[in-house]
Parts: sequence; C-alpha cells; structure tokens
Amino acid sequence: MKSITIHGLDEGLDKSIRDKARERGLSINKTLKELLGKALGINNSQTHDRRNEFLDLYGVWSAEDSAEFKKNLETCEQIDSDDWQ
Repeated sequence: MKSITIHGLDEGLDKSIRDKARERGLSINKTLKELLGKALGINNSQTHDRRNEFLDLYGVWSAEDSAEFKKNLETCEQIDSDDWQ
C-alpha cells in the first residue's frame, strides 16, 4: 500500500483532522483515508471493513465451552404453556 506525506498543513486544518479522529475514535491515518475517499467519491461505507475495531472481542470457544453454553441454553428452549394463557 502506498504512503503519502503532506507538508505545510495550517494549524486549523491540523486541529480539525485531529478533532475528527478523536470524535470517531480512529487514528489520524484512518480518519484521513475516510475523508479523502469520501471527498473523491470512492468511499463505499456499505463495505467498510470494521473488523479491526472489534478485534478485542474476537475469540474461539473450546469444545467444552461450547458444550457448556448449549447445556445452559436448554432451559431457555423450554416453553411453559402457562406463560401463553
């Protein structure tokens, strides 16, 4: 992937970029890529890959974890007919 360096940003523009990044909780690099894509009409927000924003939530269950979860769900799958009277 290519890199670009921008020289001579005035303080107002620099502050606006940093504020926008802070508001969105993104890095300055990601914020600039989004802003440039949007300005050029090539940013497709529908297909934006947001996986990196959720990496801390990813995980894999062991076979034991999965079995325990399924066992605990059994009571949730039972229908009490008195609840529907």
